Amino acid sequence: MPSRHISPRSFDEILSELGDDPAIPDPHGIRKTERPKTEPEDSKKQPKKHFNIESLKDSGGHFQIHKLGAFLGWAACLIGLSILLFIAYKSINSSSLALAEDTQKKISDLQEELALIRSDFQNDQDDLYEAIDILEVSIHLLKENKVPQKVIAKVQPLSHEAELRRWRYLGTSQMGSIQQAFFQVGKHSAAFEKGALTLGDWRLTQVTKESATLTHPQGKSIVLKPFQTE
Repeated sequence: MPSRHISPRSFDEILSELGDDPAIPDPHGIRKTERPKTEPEDSKKQPKKHFNIESLKDSGGHFQIHKLGAFLGWAACLIGLSILLFIAYKSINSSSLALAEDTQKKISDLQEELALIRSDFQNDQDDLYEAIDILEVSIHLLKENKVPQKVIAKVQPLSHEAELRRWRYLGTSQMGSIQQAFFQVGKHSAAFEKGALTLGDWRLTQVTKESATLTHPQGKSIVLKPFQTE
């Protein structure tokens, strides 16, 4: 059998684990009886373990409650925020749809108005072209049918005609077979017998109460009426 080398320390540990031999007497009480290590450890650890478990239970319960409350608070905040975001999204979406429908309606109305304006403009343009065509035809026909106008010579007034027209007839008188006519000539008056020359070649040819007629040899006559004052 091979020899084994055991150190003193290992040997003491082995003896300690085996304990004292009861067959060896100890009259002087040198050996000290020790309780089994499991008992004091159990007796010491049991209340400590119980205390730790209870304290851990209490502390763990409060911690779990606080943790659960914080989690529920965060969950409630997230739910509320989600609801608000959903409501805001629905509101924005509905507003966007309403705005889009209103914009589309306005665009449709503008398109209809533009179509009407375009139609009216086209009609006005057609009428304008038609009027231009009619005007061009009229001008063309007018040029073709234009008759040269005769130049009418302006009739020159006879001598003393303008002066006689400024005379005013005052009336007539009858003395036997002689009939006279009275005229306002400038600042004085004058009397002429019927058939006599008045001024230049002008002759008094007719005398009535209503008028006096002066006639030129060329056939032109001037009728003078009585002068009326207001």
